[in-house]
Amino acid sequence: MATYKEKVGTSVVNYAGTYPGAVDGELWYDSTNKNFNYQYPAVTTSGSWATGGNMNTARRTLAGTGIQTAAIVMGGQAPNFNETELYNGTSWTEVNNLNTARNANAAAGTQTSALTFGGEPIPSNGNLTESWNGTNWTAKNTLNTARYGLGGAGSDNEACLAFGGYTGSNSALTESWNGTNWTEVGDLNTARFALGSAGNTNTEALAFGGGNPIKNETESWNGTNWTEVNNLNETKSYVSGAGTYTSALAFSGLTPSVTANTEEWNGTNWTEVANMATTRSQLASAGASSTSALGAGGELSGPGANSNATEEWTGPGAPAGAWTTGGNLNTARYDAGAAGINTAALAFGGYDPGLHALTESYNGTGWTEVNDMNLARYQLAGSGTSTAALGFGGFVPPSYKAETELWNGTNWSEVNNLNTARRLLGGSGTSTSSLGYSGYTGSTTAATELWNGTNWTSVNDMNTGRYRPGSAGADSTSALAFGGQTPTNQSATESWNGTNWTEVNNLNTARGALGSGGIQTSALAFGGNQPAPAGSVVTEQWDGSNWTEVADMSTGRESLMGTGANNTAALAIGGATPPASAATEEWQNPGTVVKTLTD
Repeated sequence: MATYKEKVGTSVVNYAGTYPGAVDGELWYDSTNKNFNYQYPAVTTSGSWATGGNMNTARRTLAGTGIQTAAIVMGGQAPNFNETELYNGTSWTEVNNLNTARNANAAAGTQTSALTFGGEPIPSNGNLTESWNGTNWTAKNTLNTARYGLGGAGSDNEACLAFGGYTGSNSALTESWNGTNWTEVGDLNTARFALGSAGNTNTEALAFGGGNPIKNETESWNGTNWTEVNNLNETKSYVSGAGTYTSALAFSGLTPSVTANTEEWNGTNWTEVANMATTRSQLASAGASSTSALGAGGELSGPGANSNATEEWTGPGAPAGAWTTGGNLNTARYDAGAAGINTAALAFGGYDPGLHALTESYNGTGWTEVNDMNLARYQLAGSGTSTAALGFGGFVPPSYKAETELWNGTNWSEVNNLNTARRLLGGSGTSTSSLGYSGYTGSTTAATELWNGTNWTSVNDMNTGRYRPGSAGADSTSALAFGGQTPTNQSATESWNGTNWTEVNNLNTARGALGSGGIQTSALAFGGNQPAPAGSVVTEQWDGSNWTEVADMSTGRESLMGTGANNTAALAIGGATPPASAATEEWQNPGTVVKTLTD
């Protein structure tokens, strides 16, 4: 029999504990626990919602169809809209309008071959049908029964299904479209309107929720009959749906209060999964399955407060990051400055309570105290590396500070001050090319300053002044600022191109006093002051376009420090739980799962 070495080209490594040099699939012997182990990449076990591009027109009770990267929405309220928009996976584009403005209509098909039918008001709009060919809408033969708040399913504008709705009372009627005419077929078992629907053909569909009183009943269509199957976990109406009759998603709606809950259908049962970031109802939806979907628009919790927000759902199976415990700081503290990456970091200043000038250096395993800053302070910003860092701004009660100090790997030296003294500011870049922005000067500021290695220069302001933001960036020509307080918690994200700040897609969870790391196109946001007082564990990953919620931190905290080269490797340092924390957590993505061989 061939040996392990002959098969894989290497001997089994003997290592005490988890072998840090192991590659995926490699076997090693853990001499401490007397086990043979191997590792493989971790993947997400449940999906998550990420921010997408905003629609051009905020509205509710609109219809949508297509897939996450190629969707179409049309109609909506209020007042009744005829606007049509297309989504390319990043942004929405306005295209040719419906012939008749309406809301509470249904849709089916694809972005280039869609059908919309029914709508409010009835009876005038309730039986109207329009067909989309990728460029224009064309009026077609009407439904047999006028209604609104109905469900829809179908593959294209030639083969669709319309079911349920409101005709003056709840309806169970089902009609099938053959490209020319609607034909009445088998009724739903439970009459209802404002229901969720899924299905990519007119012979296979799913209907769920809806009604007045609201329901959780689910029914499956086989091309001839509707069959009652397992119920939603949550009873709700105005629920949105996407996917197929064996792989669907149900999200948002009224319970009767507005809900952000999401449920996943596997062909047999509904399972509660991650909530939407924005609580709302009456959204448009699109999606190929329970692993890829989109929700857009809708009504927020306040009456008439329409949304233009888009969220994208990605199901399980994506590479999963993970937080692991790192070495504790020697001195617990919060609101300190930080610089470096996850294996070579610097933490300086802070409060425990009591002001600190302490500096500690991290080598990927433990922290070592090194030479102090010249000025003890907290609520300062930091940038650079563990051997060439910049610390600037901060607070020495009652004074806001403009002082800047430069770290050369051994000592701190005083260099030229910021133009505007402030605390709770954001900072990113290197010791010779940094950006300092936002903060608090006695009031919230949007001021931005650029460091060229010698002096600070005032440049263009941020769009939204704030304090306690997250920050990321490689140098003074590219940066990302996100979250913060005004004093209301913010989710807004802005990108810096060396000249101007541009608003981009928001965080999923609004918060300030968060940790952060990375660069403009690959960043991580973690922790923060929501919920209070214990602090957040929520972690979000930025891919250059969208934020996606990923694995939580082990310890919720705010006013923490963060470092990292990108969104795959970062460090969360200290913070307040309260009280002051010394904890360090290390982020790796893709993470790995270690398995032990058993008999």
